[in-house]
Amino acid sequence: MTTRYRVEYALKTHRRDQFIEWVKGLLAVPFVLYSQPTGVIGDDTNIAKMAEEAHRRYAEIMRDVEMMIDDHIARQKQNQLQVQDGAANLLPTVPSKLGMLVPTVGPFFTRLPLEAAFKYQDRKRYISSRRYVAPSFNDVRLVLNSAQTMAVTGGALQLATFDGDVTLYDDGESLEPSSPIIPRLLDLLRKNIKIGIVTAAGYTGADRYYERLHGLLDAIAESPDLDNTQKHSIVIMGGEANYLFEFDLSSPYRLAPVPRQRWLTPEMAAWSEADIRALLDVAESALRDCVRTMNLPATVLRKDRAVGIIPTDPSVRIARESLEETVLVVQRILELSSLGSSLQVAGTAGTGRRGVPFCAFNGGRDVFVDIGDKSWGVTVCQQWFGRGGGVIRGENTLHVGDQFLSAGSNDFKARSVGTTAWIASPAETVELLDELADLMQKKLS
Repeated sequence: MTTRYRVEYALKTHRRDQFIEWVKGLLAVPFVLYSQPTGVIGDDTNIAKMAEEAHRRYAEIMRDVEMMIDDHIARQKQNQLQVQDGAANLLPTVPSKLGMLVPTVGPFFTRLPLEAAFKYQDRKRYISSRRYVAPSFNDVRLVLNSAQTMAVTGGALQLATFDGDVTLYDDGESLEPSSPIIPRLLDLLRKNIKIGIVTAAGYTGADRYYERLHGLLDAIAESPDLDNTQKHSIVIMGGEANYLFEFDLSSPYRLAPVPRQRWLTPEMAAWSEADIRALLDVAESALRDCVRTMNLPATVLRKDRAVGIIPTDPSVRIARESLEETVLVVQRILELSSLGSSLQVAGTAGTGRRGVPFCAFNGGRDVFVDIGDKSWGVTVCQQWFGRGGGVIRGENTLHVGDQFLSAGSNDFKARSVGTTAWIASPAETVELLDELADLMQKKLS
């Protein structure tokens, strides 16, 4: 049974995506008007008519939102041109209609064919045929995923980046040789699409990443139909944006560490080591306070470029609410300090004055604060694979992850540097990759 507490907790801002909630609210109106619950058995004609009318209205709403996104993109481009022309201080930035209705909406790198995506998902999920359950958060999320895959196919996709836990494999598990995701990732490599695995796991050695990803790495090494260039079209970015590993056939772990000076962006190179240590000191102190005040069964773990809390007993799970409270407390303390900035994203200037970027997130069983975030990790992948031919752009990048809520979710920042797909399990990643492959094949033919 859903308690009042759980309902109110779910309505907290940090637990919601305001754009998806807004679209869901728009779809609630035709659901109420056209989906009339009835207990009459055999009333197939009226049920079919209701479903047809609901489908028409849902599709119209999606088309209207699609047009609003087009307008939002046009204004984005106009504002970018003003900045490039040096007129940003002379001309006021006029928000789009979508920006006024959903102030938290971020940038769009491609237009989204929402009407076509809804029709595709409606054929799979029978959203229009439901009479008691309105279009849900997950319905809208999957429609957005389909729209994004439609937008990046047809030769536009050059780089696909993936989160690790819950995206490629179950939480805390590894990518085993039997995983259905592996042949689909190999198919991306065959299509000359680069792959970056951008994970929060902050290991300094290749052996630990091989332990988690051995099924994929061995499959790439042993694949007879991947050429040498395609086999080297994968990198592992660990600790959000702190440790880069490239594919290496000669290594027993299939990976070789890349020295930081080879891949750091100019903005990242400007981060002071002293400021990084000081930020982690403040984060560690805040974490210890949370452990003490909430009596958490946790131990503080300090790493080279991260600090977090892990359960003292691996068999004990810390309550989700306690983990999220810890994330929000630590994030707030660091933002109020002069050291950190969780609002800064890759590509922005002035890192010294605005502080060192960080990411505080709930890992499901633990809480960690990492230097940088996935916007920087994805940016490094874009630059690494863009060497010689220019940086891979946001509209040519797709990041797939499971944590896109506004706080405590380490995939959220990737939205600022590329297109994204929000999945809820490795099985959904398989479905997304199948959908992507099918769309690419159709556009190719």
